[in-house]
Amino acid sequence: MAKTDFKSVTEYIAAQPKHARPVLRRVRGIIRKAVPGAVEFISYQMPTYKVPEGSFLGLAGWKEHYSLYPATRNLLTAFKGALTPYLASKSTLRFSLTEPVPAGLIARVAKFRAKEVRQRAKAKQAK
Repeated sequence: MAKTDFKSVTEYIAAQPKHARPVLRRVRGIIRKAVPGAVEFISYQMPTYKVPEGSFLGLAGWKEHYSLYPATRNLLTAFKGALTPYLASKSTLRFSLTEPVPAGLIARVAKFRAKEVRQRAKAKQAK
């Protein structure tokens, strides 16, 4: 992937390896359906999703996997081990391109992260 100045998520996905594109489109759809009204844009050269209170999830395609960022401590705690098989680092969830997309899990992660960002913004305003 040589291009690094993507203007849209569609352009980002189109630049990925052919075998990755359908998976990334599916994950994109899952996130958009899970958090209606979320805005998608490119940040750090990857698709990013935000609610008015801030960004809640990043998606990146790689040669053999795709990743979701960030896997916060609260997210990992709330999911009680369900994310352990996908945890690549303390803040990255990694999913294989060759395995079925865990749609329900990704939807729950997106909803949780959006809620977490909203709550953090609300708590900040309360101070």
